[in-house]
Amino acid sequence: MANQNWSPEEYRTKAYFVHELGLPVIELLAPKEGEKILDLGCGTGTLTKELANRGCETVGIDESPDMVAAAREIGVDARVHDAEHLHLDETFDAVMSNAALHWMADQYAVVRGVWKVLRPGGRFAAECGGEGCIRIIREGMKIALIKRGLDYKARNPWKYPELGAYSKILENQGFKVSYIARIDRPTPLPNGLRNWLEVFANSHTQGFSQEERESFFTEVENYCRPMLYTEENGWLADYVRLRFLAYKPQNA
Repeated sequence: MANQNWSPEEYRTKAYFVHELGLPVIELLAPKEGEKILDLGCGTGTLTKELANRGCETVGIDESPDMVAAAREIGVDARVHDAEHLHLDETFDAVMSNAALHWMADQYAVVRGVWKVLRPGGRFAAECGGEGCIRIIREGMKIALIKRGLDYKARNPWKYPELGAYSKILENQGFKVSYIARIDRPTPLPNGLRNWLEVFANSHTQGFSQEERESFFTEVENYCRPMLYTEENGWLADYVRLRFLAYKPQNA
């Protein structure tokens, strides 16, 4: 999958809604005071910090050194680590992940790693993009890249799983799925589609000059505007989320 570059400052100012919309994952996890919890793909650590504020012992991992540094700045025990090769010397009562799993190409490997670090009876609560997520935005980018003779698949950083397929990945590993849902969630973009593209889709414009980037973003906006923009509501992203809670059996 394509490499995505992360700027903690851009993420804080242009993508703050990601953390706000991640609170239902914490509620689904139902953390208990004193529990040890791993945040998989912790980003700038905002939700990891929320767990710590609720009395949990927390560890956050992320592949981006810049995001890990930002998480450490707010007091999070954050570590640079690849979730597809999850090898930790400690175990956890629970693993949480918000808006991160769809950035990971080998989701089988991720689930295996989560299984290894969970104690028997431990739980795995997550939300990520699901099948059909940002379909219109992706179509706009694909058309703009093809027009430039570029390979869309080589620049696409996302893998949005189907509900049934992800259930099977979890169950084949041994997890008991207690809840899983596909949720259509049109999401307001208060800073506009262009800012969203700059934060989340910079892999699509790698190697572009500033002028080429601006032209690309304008074309994507023009494609998406009839379907995703109104004067009344502004820009909406056509998000689809996959949310689940799974348990590792006590006898595992």
